Amino acid sequence: KQISAIIDAGIPVMGHVGLLPQSIHLSSGYGIKGKTELEADIIFRDSIAVQKNGAFAIVLEGVPADLAQKITKELSIPTIGIGAGPECDGQIQVFHDILGFDSTFNPKHAKKYINIQNSIKVAISSYIIEVSKSEFPEPKNYNNLHPKVLKAIL
Repeated sequence: KQISAIIDAGIPVMGHVGLLPQSIHLSSGYGIKGKTELEADIIFRDSIAVQKNGAFAIVLEGVPADLAQKITKELSIPTIGIGAGPECDGQIQVFHDILGFDSTFNPKHAKKYINIQNSIKVAISSYIIEVSKSEFPEPKNYNNLHPKVLKAIL
């Protein structure tokens, strides 16, 4: 009902099934969803319902790859996988994970293409030092009023 109502209001909908991080505290936590027959059936049926109610695409998150493949073959709308294997129509990742923002957390489905954490620390430290020494911002980083406007308001 919610998907249809949102679409009827003129708002496109991309569905999302499987692991739902926005509802993580209501479920059994992070981890693959759809590993049991019951869970897999619910995810499969929900995917079909998402399409039937008008979504333009669906995110399959944290579901077994073979379940994602079955859903992708069944649906006519695109499937976007995150931790759902290679058979989805597209892939998405959290950019924090692929850029290595956090050295303590590395989800199985993510690949770190760079470890940017140290560069970020250096940049933030430099910023703090420059602000505390009044070296930033400098004139090229801000604007002033036109002298006539300044005179008028003073």
